Amino acid sequence: MQTAITPPAVPVGEFKSFGPLGPKYEVGRAIRQLGDGDWMIEITMIETGEKAEYRWSHLIDDPQAH
Repeated sequence: MQTAITPPAVPVGEFKSFGPLGPKYEVGRAIRQLGDGDWMIEITMIETGEKAEYRWSHLIDDPQAH
């Protein structure tokens, strides 16, 4: 029997920054769950448009970008 995996409630489209003075990024969708229970979330860097993966546990600690 396969268990359904429910991703976290990701604030898709929200803008955040890496710490109070870091680069800004836009939050995307949950990609996959990691072995430790954390999730990888797709993010897009605002300045470059580059897409990357970022841990959910780090993302929730980052401030909203203004």
